[in-house]
Amino acid sequence: MTSNEAINSSRAPKPVGAYPHARRVGDLLFLSGVGPRKLDSEKIPGVELDGERNIVSYDIETQCRSVFENVRVILEDAGSAWENMVDVTVFLTNMKADFAAFNRLYAEYFADVRPCRTTVEVNALPTPIAIELKVIATI
Repeated sequence: MTSNEAINSSRAPKPVGAYPHARRVGDLLFLSGVGPRKLDSEKIPGVELDGERNIVSYDIETQCRSVFENVRVILEDAGSAWENMVDVTVFLTNMKADFAAFNRLYAEYFADVRPCRTTVEVNALPTPIAIELKVIATI
């Protein structure tokens, strides 16, 4: 791989905009925001939508697990690994309702890695999801 190379994973859902899954710059890997969508599916794990694609209900634990798996495959396909994460930014759409469950799952999945982390609440995300991760890792 060259320095400053755009990378796309064949195992992760396609980005919803004009950006790659990740970009390698030297020995660092920057992941674009990663949500819970699945490859080749319109259905978002843990989300029930109405006819106008508004969220009727969602399961934050299901979404977290799906996001973590998407991050894992992108890291691997880019030549990195789960253990190489150094910084994670978490975007939640409902901090009050979802932070405790998210934090519990995060502690389970990230116990051996312990990257730096920032968690922020946002009003909305580009698709009808409740969580998105932005990751920086080493290669």
